[in-house]
Amino acid sequence: MTKRRLIIWSRILLGLYLVAVFFLCFGKFDSVSSVNLSFLGIPTDKVVHFAMFLPYPFLVYFSLRSGEMRRADRAIAIGWVFLSGVVIAAATETAQYFIPYRTGEWRDLFADSAALAVSSLILLVLCLRKD
Repeated sequence: MTKRRLIIWSRILLGLYLVAVFFLCFGKFDSVSSVNLSFLGIPTDKVVHFAMFLPYPFLVYFSLRSGEMRRADRAIAIGWVFLSGVVIAAATETAQYFIPYRTGEWRDLFADSAALAVSSLILLVLCLRKD
């Protein structure tokens, strides 16, 4: 796959991903059946938040023209991608305070940020080893 096609597909996937994240963050799911309240001792909703934000840095980074960047610029770009993800996570949790059927919670923001940190670190290691 050419670099141009990779960027195009990454941008399409990123758009679909963002639509899915906003649907999950703001949807009303009263009709969803009950699930286990924990997974390996971690509340299930925190596992879902972690999984939901884990792919964000990869999708955004590959949507950029990252192959044309110098090594230091790639590291800076990953830092900005991480921060943009935290801003999105904080914005969704803040907005949920104003939606009657949702609740904003700082622990959700922590799970989102943890996923962003883990995937950003993995991405950083992969990108810095590339050269």
